[in-house]
Amino acid sequence: MLMGCVGIFLLWLTTQWFDIWTRHGQEIDMPSVKGLSLYAAQEKLEAEGFEVELADSIYDAKVKPGNVVEQNPKVGSRVKKGCTVYLSINAFAPRQVLLPGLTDISFRQAKSVLDGLGITNVRVDTVPSDYQGLVLAVKRDGHRLMPGARIPINASIVLEVGAGMPEEILASDSLPDDQPVMVENLNLL
Repeated sequence: MLMGCVGIFLLWLTTQWFDIWTRHGQEIDMPSVKGLSLYAAQEKLEAEGFEVELADSIYDAKVKPGNVVEQNPKVGSRVKKGCTVYLSINAFAPRQVLLPGLTDISFRQAKSVLDGLGITNVRVDTVPSDYQGLVLAVKRDGHRLMPGARIPINASIVLEVGAGMPEEILASDSLPDDQPVMVENLNLL
């Protein structure tokens, strides 16, 4: 009997200790820091007793760089002081990617590769070429880009794509079998 009473008392004491240790009943509403600069958000949350950690950054051209765009726990959640608030901010510059080799492949394949990298601002200039649909050059701001160039994903890219030979040129290139071909200035040495 005494053992049962001691067990119940220890159980009650343990639950009381857990309530104190976990600050049971001392919850507050999570304040909003969306739209604030990282520094201002950190100041506000730390003043209210929260820990702050930068979790991620994204790039959105419509939001001021360095401002908070997401927070976890969400606004209005019931939380305890001292909990960690994870913030995502708007990056100061868009994400950069390495440009792979895009020349000497088809336009469709090059466009697919660029879409996979997140580059969607692509313009096509057709240039004279023997091969229709073949990417001959990749340019940005009038400068030729080489494979391995680091570019932002919101960059405007120009693909110079071969237009192919016009039909009338192809038809005039074929000579009758009985007409001799003149070769001038042929240096074989």
